[in-house]
Amino acid sequence: MADQDPPSMTSMALLNSSKEQPKAKVPRFVYGTAWKKERSADLVAQALKAGFTGVDTAAQPRHYQEKLGGDGIRRAIDEGYIERQDLYIQTKYTPPSGQDPKNLPYDLRSSLETQIHTSIASSLKNLSLSESSTPDDSTYIDTLILHSPLTALPETLAAWQTFETYVPHRIHHLGISNTNLRTLRTLFEEARIKPSIVQNRFYTGTRHDAYVRRFCKDKGIVYQSFWTLTGNPDLLSSRVVAEVAQEVGVEKEMGLYLCVMGLGDVSVLNGTTNQERMKEDLEGLKKWEEWVQKEDKRSKWEEIMHKFKELIGEEVVGSGAASG
Repeated sequence: MADQDPPSMTSMALLNSSKEQPKAKVPRFVYGTAWKKERSADLVAQALKAGFTGVDTAAQPRHYQEKLGGDGIRRAIDEGYIERQDLYIQTKYTPPSGQDPKNLPYDLRSSLETQIHTSIASSLKNLSLSESSTPDDSTYIDTLILHSPLTALPETLAAWQTFETYVPHRIHHLGISNTNLRTLRTLFEEARIKPSIVQNRFYTGTRHDAYVRRFCKDKGIVYQSFWTLTGNPDLLSSRVVAEVAQEVGVEKEMGLYLCVMGLGDVSVLNGTTNQERMKEDLEGLKKWEEWVQKEDKRSKWEEIMHKFKELIGEEVVGSGAASG
């Protein structure tokens, strides 16, 4: 395989599609806004100015400030750093189980369908390019993610059916987070609009989601990892990640990001609050592409990825039966 062209990781976009629906363009790095609180607007604006082209948020005041994230997006666009058509925005509907009951974007007493409509309406307003109380007809969200499956599978499917009524106009694509393989498989089989994104925690507790990622790859779904650095101290200190960092000329954190992206069709949430690190991480993608384009480095990258897959148990999982 060393004589084949390596996949580009600095195009900043992954094309994903189940065969039944249009492709979604998802950046390799999506800027994560959880826990940013009152700094959300400034940090989102800084990330977009640094070169990020994707933003992740949620209608969940407990952990996100969606309105402030929208303020940061509007600032970056108004100042000419990016245009809306070049920006990927994803947000989430969060079920009551993940909300602070004292600070909700909807009324807990209303039906599930009404809760979802109210949540989406607030997201469209928060993420509109204008600050008017009513978003205009051109306002859209690239991907709406179900923040977690609901208590029962029928409820999850009912929520998804409500999501589907917004596609393709107000919302272009749908995704799900914090899911297991069984729920994902059922959703994929039952849904009219197939999931384009699966956003899951990437860590040893799920064997780095090997079965879920394999399903995603088979079905043309982008797997989006979060907790990539925090949840993997052993990987971060591993020899293979150190090797990537030394070979490419990046910090070990970027080395781990590159290994995870190298698993194929993987986007990564990056929530750094350091402006210099924002630039360094984006520059790391460019460094990787320049490095891997060298004829004598392509086979080296394949060797590195083989070692990384062994380290996370990918080879063992790949030879076994899938589990839910």
